[in-house]
Amino acid sequence: MSTTEHPDAAGVVVTTPRPVVGVTCAHETIRHGESWQQPADFVPASYVAAIQRAGGRAVLLPVDPVDAAHPEEVLAGLHGLILTGGVDLSPASYGAEPHPATNGETPERDVFEMALSEAAQNADLPLLAICRGMQIVAAAGGGTLLQHLPEVLGTDEHRRVPGTLDERNAHDVELTPGSLAARAIGAEVASVRSHHHQALDRVQAGWRVTGRAIGDALTEAIERDDRTFCLGVQWHPEGDARSAVIAALVDAARTRAGAARPEAR
Repeated sequence: MSTTEHPDAAGVVVTTPRPVVGVTCAHETIRHGESWQQPADFVPASYVAAIQRAGGRAVLLPVDPVDAAHPEEVLAGLHGLILTGGVDLSPASYGAEPHPATNGETPERDVFEMALSEAAQNADLPLLAICRGMQIVAAAGGGTLLQHLPEVLGTDEHRRVPGTLDERNAHDVELTPGSLAARAIGAEVASVRSHHHQALDRVQAGWRVTGRAIGDALTEAIERDDRTFCLGVQWHPEGDARSAVIAALVDAARTRAGAARPEAR
Protein backbone atom coordinates (compact mmCIF):
# COMPACT_ATOMS: atom_id res chain seq x y z
CA MET A 1 0.00 0.00 0.00
CA SER A 2 1.49 3.31 -1.06
CA THR A 3 1.17 6.57 0.81
CA THR A 4 0.47 10.05 -0.50
CA GLU A 5 0.59 13.50 1.04
CA HIS A 6 -2.13 16.12 0.68
CA PRO A 7 -3.46 19.12 2.62
CA ASP A 8 -6.59 18.56 4.70
CA ALA A 9 -9.42 21.08 5.10
CA ALA A 10 -7.37 23.02 7.65
CA GLY A 11 -4.36 23.21 5.32
CA VAL A 12 -2.33 20.67 7.31
CA VAL A 13 -0.29 18.28 5.18
CA VAL A 14 -1.16 14.73 6.14
CA THR A 15 0.04 11.35 4.96
CA THR A 16 -2.48 8.77 3.80
CA PRO A 17 -3.56 6.21 4.73
CA ARG A 18 -4.33 8.01 7.98
CA PRO A 19 -4.76 6.23 11.33
CA VAL A 20 -8.39 6.00 12.37
CA VAL A 21 -9.12 7.30 15.87
CA GLY A 22 -12.50 6.66 17.46
CA VAL A 23 -13.91 9.49 19.57
CA THR A 24 -16.78 8.87 21.97
CA CYS A 25 -19.78 11.17 21.72
CA ALA A 26 -21.78 12.97 24.34
CA HIS A 27 -25.44 11.98 24.38
CA GLU A 28 -27.40 15.01 25.54
CA THR A 29 -30.11 17.45 24.53
CA ILE A 30 -28.80 20.43 22.57
CA ARG A 31 -30.28 23.65 21.18
CA HIS A 32 -29.55 24.81 17.63
CA GLY A 33 -31.00 27.24 15.16
CA GLU A 34 -33.77 29.50 16.38
CA SER A 35 -36.12 26.90 17.76
CA TRP A 36 -34.70 23.38 17.72
CA GLN A 37 -34.05 21.48 20.93
CA GLN A 38 -33.53 17.74 20.66
CA PRO A 39 -31.37 14.81 21.82
CA ALA A 40 -28.03 14.66 20.02
CA ASP A 41 -24.81 12.67 19.78
CA PHE A 42 -21.93 15.12 19.44
CA VAL A 43 -18.25 15.83 20.02
CA PRO A 44 -16.69 19.27 20.56
CA ALA A 45 -14.84 20.21 17.38
CA SER A 46 -11.60 20.73 19.31
CA TYR A 47 -11.12 16.95 19.62
CA VAL A 48 -11.54 16.44 15.88
CA ALA A 49 -9.25 19.37 15.06
CA ALA A 50 -6.49 18.01 17.31
CA ILE A 51 -6.68 14.58 15.67
CA GLN A 52 -6.64 16.06 12.20
CA ARG A 53 -3.70 18.36 12.99
CA ALA A 54 -1.76 15.26 14.03
CA GLY A 55 -2.56 13.53 10.73
CA GLY A 56 -5.32 11.23 11.96
CA ARG A 57 -8.89 10.63 10.86
CA ALA A 58 -11.54 11.10 13.55
CA VAL A 59 -14.51 8.73 13.59
CA LEU A 60 -17.33 9.62 15.97
CA LEU A 61 -18.73 6.86 18.17
CA PRO A 62 -22.29 7.55 19.34
CA VAL A 63 -23.75 5.64 22.28
CA ASP A 64 -24.78 2.25 20.90
CA PRO A 65 -26.23 -0.56 23.06
CA VAL A 66 -25.19 -3.21 20.52
CA ASP A 67 -21.59 -1.98 20.56
CA ALA A 68 -21.75 -1.81 24.36
CA ALA A 69 -22.54 -5.52 24.36
CA HIS A 70 -19.96 -6.33 21.65
CA PRO A 71 -17.31 -3.56 21.83
CA GLU A 72 -14.66 -5.60 20.07
CA GLU A 73 -16.62 -5.25 16.82
CA VAL A 74 -16.49 -1.45 16.65
CA LEU A 75 -12.91 -1.34 17.92
CA ALA A 76 -11.78 -3.70 15.15
CA GLY A 77 -12.02 -0.83 12.67
CA LEU A 78 -9.96 1.58 14.77
CA HIS A 79 -6.26 2.23 15.33
CA GLY A 80 -6.79 4.31 18.49
CA LEU A 81 -9.52 5.43 20.87
CA ILE A 82 -10.22 8.64 22.79
CA LEU A 83 -12.71 8.67 25.66
CA THR A 84 -13.87 12.28 25.84
CA GLY A 85 -14.85 14.65 28.63
CA GLY A 86 -18.41 15.53 29.58
CA VAL A 87 -20.99 15.33 32.33
CA ASP A 88 -20.65 13.50 35.64
CA LEU A 89 -20.63 9.72 35.78
CA SER A 90 -23.54 8.04 37.50
CA PRO A 91 -22.25 7.27 41.03
CA ALA A 92 -23.89 3.85 40.74
CA SER A 93 -21.20 2.99 38.19
CA TYR A 94 -18.61 2.96 40.99
CA GLY A 95 -20.85 1.84 43.85
CA ALA A 96 -21.57 5.20 45.46
CA GLU A 97 -24.59 7.25 46.45
CA PRO A 98 -24.98 10.55 44.55
CA HIS A 99 -23.65 13.75 46.08
CA PRO A 100 -26.01 16.74 45.79
CA ALA A 101 -23.52 18.43 43.42
CA THR A 102 -23.37 15.44 41.05
CA ASN A 103 -25.51 16.13 37.99
CA GLY A 104 -26.05 15.57 34.28
CA GLU A 105 -25.59 11.81 34.45
CA THR A 106 -26.05 9.72 31.29
CA PRO A 107 -25.92 6.07 32.46
CA GLU A 108 -26.24 4.65 28.94
CA ARG A 109 -23.09 6.54 27.95
CA ASP A 110 -21.31 5.26 31.05
CA VAL A 111 -22.09 1.65 30.12
CA PHE A 112 -21.02 2.16 26.51
CA GLU A 113 -17.72 3.86 27.33
CA MET A 114 -16.84 1.40 30.09
CA ALA A 115 -17.28 -1.44 27.62
CA LEU A 116 -15.05 0.32 25.06
CA SER A 117 -12.44 1.06 27.73
CA GLU A 118 -12.14 -2.53 28.88
CA ALA A 119 -12.16 -3.94 25.34
CA ALA A 120 -9.52 -1.45 24.16
CA GLN A 121 -7.22 -2.44 27.01
CA ASN A 122 -7.75 -6.13 26.30
CA ALA A 123 -6.86 -5.56 22.64
CA ASP A 124 -3.92 -3.26 23.47
CA LEU A 125 -5.54 -0.59 21.30
CA PRO A 126 -3.92 2.83 21.90
CA LEU A 127 -6.19 4.54 24.42
CA LEU A 128 -6.33 8.14 25.65
CA ALA A 129 -8.93 8.89 28.33
CA ILE A 130 -9.58 12.60 28.90
CA CYS A 131 -11.17 14.06 32.06
CA ARG A 132 -14.50 12.20 32.33
CA GLY A 133 -12.84 9.55 30.17
CA MET A 134 -10.18 8.97 32.83
CA GLN A 135 -12.94 8.62 35.41
CA ILE A 136 -14.72 6.10 33.15
CA VAL A 137 -11.55 3.99 32.93
CA ALA A 138 -11.19 4.10 36.71
CA ALA A 139 -14.82 3.19 37.44
CA ALA A 140 -14.73 0.35 34.90
CA GLY A 141 -11.71 -1.13 36.66
CA GLY A 142 -13.00 -0.83 40.22
CA GLY A 143 -11.73 2.67 41.08
CA THR A 144 -13.77 5.36 42.81
CA LEU A 145 -14.29 9.11 42.53
CA LEU A 146 -14.34 12.16 44.74
CA GLN A 147 -17.72 13.62 43.80
CA HIS A 148 -17.24 17.30 44.65
CA LEU A 149 -13.74 18.75 44.92
CA PRO A 150 -14.68 22.11 46.53
CA GLU A 151 -15.94 20.09 49.50
CA VAL A 152 -12.69 18.06 49.63
CA LEU A 153 -10.13 20.75 48.75
CA GLY A 154 -11.90 23.82 50.05
CA THR A 155 -11.50 25.57 46.67
CA ASP A 156 -12.74 25.36 43.08
CA GLU A 157 -9.18 25.45 41.76
CA HIS A 158 -9.84 22.88 39.04
CA ARG A 159 -12.86 24.67 37.57
CA ARG A 160 -12.28 28.32 38.37
CA VAL A 161 -14.22 29.69 35.38
CA PRO A 162 -17.05 27.38 34.23
CA GLY A 163 -17.53 27.00 30.49
CA THR A 164 -13.99 27.74 29.36
CA LEU A 165 -10.75 25.88 28.67
CA ASP A 166 -8.55 28.94 28.31
CA GLU A 167 -5.70 30.13 30.53
CA ARG A 168 -8.12 31.12 33.29
CA ASN A 169 -8.47 27.42 34.09
CA ALA A 170 -4.78 26.56 33.76
CA HIS A 171 -2.71 25.05 36.54
CA ASP A 172 0.56 23.15 36.84
CA VAL A 173 1.05 19.40 37.03
CA GLU A 174 4.12 17.36 37.89
CA LEU A 175 4.67 14.17 35.90
CA THR A 176 6.77 11.13 36.76
CA PRO A 177 10.09 11.25 34.85
CA GLY A 178 10.14 8.79 31.98
CA SER A 179 6.41 8.07 32.20
CA LEU A 180 4.12 7.92 29.19
CA ALA A 181 2.39 11.05 30.49
CA ALA A 182 5.67 12.97 30.60
CA ARG A 183 6.69 11.73 27.15
CA ALA A 184 3.29 12.61 25.69
CA ILE A 185 3.25 16.14 27.06
CA GLY A 186 6.98 16.63 26.46
CA ALA A 187 7.86 17.82 29.98
CA GLU A 188 7.93 16.75 33.61
CA VAL A 189 6.21 19.95 34.79
CA ALA A 190 3.58 21.54 32.59
CA SER A 191 0.68 23.96 32.60
CA VAL A 192 -2.59 22.22 31.72
CA ARG A 193 -6.22 23.31 31.37
CA SER A 194 -8.84 21.73 33.58
CA HIS A 195 -12.60 21.89 33.94
CA HIS A 196 -13.86 19.40 36.52
CA HIS A 197 -15.35 19.22 39.98
CA GLN A 198 -14.78 15.47 40.39
CA ALA A 199 -11.57 13.44 40.38
CA LEU A 200 -10.10 10.03 41.10
CA ASP A 201 -10.05 8.77 44.66
CA ARG A 202 -9.10 5.08 44.63
CA VAL A 203 -7.11 4.17 41.51
CA GLN A 204 -8.03 0.92 39.78
CA ALA A 205 -5.76 -2.12 39.81
CA GLY A 206 -3.16 -2.36 37.05
CA TRP A 207 -2.76 1.40 36.67
CA ARG A 208 -0.33 3.78 38.37
CA VAL A 209 -0.51 7.48 39.08
CA THR A 210 2.10 9.37 37.04
CA GLY A 211 0.83 12.93 37.35
CA ARG A 212 -0.30 15.11 40.24
CA ALA A 213 -1.43 18.70 40.52
CA ILE A 214 1.17 20.96 42.05
CA GLY A 215 -0.30 22.36 45.23
CA ASP A 216 -3.07 19.91 46.17
CA ALA A 217 -1.51 16.66 44.79
CA LEU A 218 -4.76 15.69 43.05
CA THR A 219 -4.38 12.76 40.64
CA GLU A 220 -3.90 14.20 37.15
CA ALA A 221 -2.50 11.31 35.08
CA ILE A 222 -2.66 7.53 35.23
CA GLU A 223 -1.27 4.87 32.91
CA ARG A 224 -0.68 1.17 32.34
CA ASP A 225 2.90 0.04 31.89
CA ASP A 226 1.88 -3.28 30.31
CA ARG A 227 0.18 -1.72 27.30
CA THR A 228 1.58 0.06 24.24
CA PHE A 229 -0.24 3.35 24.90
CA CYS A 230 -2.76 3.49 27.71
CA LEU A 231 -3.06 6.92 29.32
CA GLY A 232 -5.64 8.88 31.29
CA VAL A 233 -5.36 12.62 31.96
CA GLN A 234 -7.66 14.70 34.12
CA TRP A 235 -7.05 17.84 32.08
CA HIS A 236 -8.23 18.81 28.57
CA PRO A 237 -5.41 18.66 25.97
CA GLU A 238 -7.94 19.30 23.18
CA GLY A 239 -8.46 22.76 24.69
CA ASP A 240 -4.85 23.80 24.08
CA ALA A 241 -3.58 23.80 20.49
CA ARG A 242 -0.01 23.70 21.85
CA SER A 243 -0.56 20.39 23.66
CA ALA A 244 1.13 17.32 22.15
CA VAL A 245 -0.91 14.75 24.10
CA ILE A 246 -3.47 13.94 21.40
CA ALA A 247 -0.72 13.92 18.78
CA ALA A 248 1.06 11.28 20.87
CA LEU A 249 -2.08 9.12 20.77
CA VAL A 250 -2.32 9.61 16.99
CA ASP A 251 1.34 8.60 16.64
CA ALA A 252 0.65 5.38 18.56
CA ALA A 253 -2.39 4.77 16.34
CA ARG A 254 -0.24 5.33 13.24
CA THR A 255 2.22 2.71 14.45
CA ARG A 256 -0.62 0.25 15.00
CA ALA A 257 -2.05 1.01 11.57
CA GLY A 258 1.33 0.39 9.97
CA ALA A 259 1.72 -2.91 11.79
CA ALA A 260 -1.70 -3.99 10.51
CA ARG A 261 -0.86 -3.34 6.84
CA PRO A 262 -0.26 -6.57 4.88
CA GLU A 263 3.20 -5.51 3.65
CA ALA A 264 4.23 -4.75 7.25
CA ARG A 265 3.67 -8.34 8.34
